[in-house]
Amino acid sequence: MPARPQDTAVQFYTSGTTGLPKGAELTNANFAWMFPLWTKTWLLAPGVPNLVCLPMFHIGGAGWGIAGLFAGATNHVVREFVPTVILETIQRERLQVMLLVPAMVLFLVQAPQIRETDLSSLRLIVYGAAPIPADLLKQAMAIFKCGFQQVYGLTETTGAITLLPPEDHDPADAHKLLSCGYAQTGVDLRIVGDDGTDLAPGQVGEIAVRSPQVMHGYWKLPDATKRAIDGDWFMTGDAGYLDDKGYLYIYDRVKDMIVSGGENIYPAEVESALFGHPAVADVAVIGVPDERWGEAVKAVVVKKAGASVTAGELITWARERIAGYKLPKTVDFIEALPRNPTGKILKRELRLPYWGNKQRQVN
Repeated sequence: MPARPQDTAVQFYTSGTTGLPKGAELTNANFAWMFPLWTKTWLLAPGVPNLVCLPMFHIGGAGWGIAGLFAGATNHVVREFVPTVILETIQRERLQVMLLVPAMVLFLVQAPQIRETDLSSLRLIVYGAAPIPADLLKQAMAIFKCGFQQVYGLTETTGAITLLPPEDHDPADAHKLLSCGYAQTGVDLRIVGDDGTDLAPGQVGEIAVRSPQVMHGYWKLPDATKRAIDGDWFMTGDAGYLDDKGYLYIYDRVKDMIVSGGENIYPAEVESALFGHPAVADVAVIGVPDERWGEAVKAVVVKKAGASVTAGELITWARERIAGYKLPKTVDFIEALPRNPTGKILKRELRLPYWGNKQRQVN
């Protein structure tokens, strides 16, 4: 039987950082719409050396690899992400294009070997899958000296649906660097409030997407599919806002939002403020129980090798960059943050020591 547009082509499982993974059924029609549009944007063309370094069970791994095959690019696939190996591969194979998540950008920038690596072949680095601190992005732009594109999308949207192109990556425009760009062809975006109504530009709510790239549904999970897809609109579970020019700004996962004293606080904003401190190598922000405020903001920090910094110094640093109610009340220092294979921080693991056996992870 010939393949039909509505047939499932690939079933990817969501990363499951906030719950059990679900199998997203992506159809032939999803890919047929996406690839002709996006491969040109990503400079993928016959013979172009392209790095495939994300896990193959992830839309950013297999999806990116399939996009390279569609375009006729030469895919260089690595089994696991080891910064020294990636840098060697860039230099040896004269790679031109690669897709990274922010954690990978961080690990490459911090690799001592990067200073001696010939990066001149690179034309474009595409990045996404999680918010990236503006200071980290500026470091990467200064080191790699190639074009950068930020994309936003999910497994359920067959990957990228918005684009922040290289011309919008101005180091002097720190605010624009926090955006993940504007909707691409065939994509409509809404910001939805708690009551289901559309919010005005600048107001934070849940991001809803309508696009030919939205999945058929979750495999054998009709109730979950119904909760996620409301008519023509897919509810992403991500919190963000649109500005008056249509640029999308991601705050965080809705489930990661901290409610402290009745105020909504999004960890990614606090993480970005702390990351710029010269002693900080990595950081995650979570909400922990607090008898007075319900939840309190806690920062979990990895210090750079040989660096010395106190909790008070970090809080003072953040005070100059974000509103006072968003500041961490406490700071813990650890050796490394727990991450899943795609580089996303496992905040459930970070919360566990503080929330213990509480049935609800809110207070």
